[in-house]
Amino acid sequence: MATELVTFKMEKKFLQEVDASAKASGYHSRTEFIREALRAKMDDAKIKEVMKQLAPLKGMLKKGKHTTDEELHRIREQVAQEMFKHIK
Repeated sequence: MATELVTFKMEKKFLQEVDASAKASGYHSRTEFIREALRAKMDDAKIKEVMKQLAPLKGMLKKGKHTTDEELHRIREQVAQEMFKHIK
């Protein structure tokens, strides 16, 4: 996989904290630690987006509408499909 160089500035004290956390967590480099942190943040953002898209379904269930087992199964399938679509 080809990589690109990304440059950004950080306060020295914060960078020292990043380095200490990376070392304490067993990462071999600052880059590895930051890359993993960014991946985790991206996953969080994807999950939040899926939850936003699923909010209408949750609201539908709260309104006292009687839901059949078939509807619940369909909703679960839809939730799973949406989550997998955004996680990949």
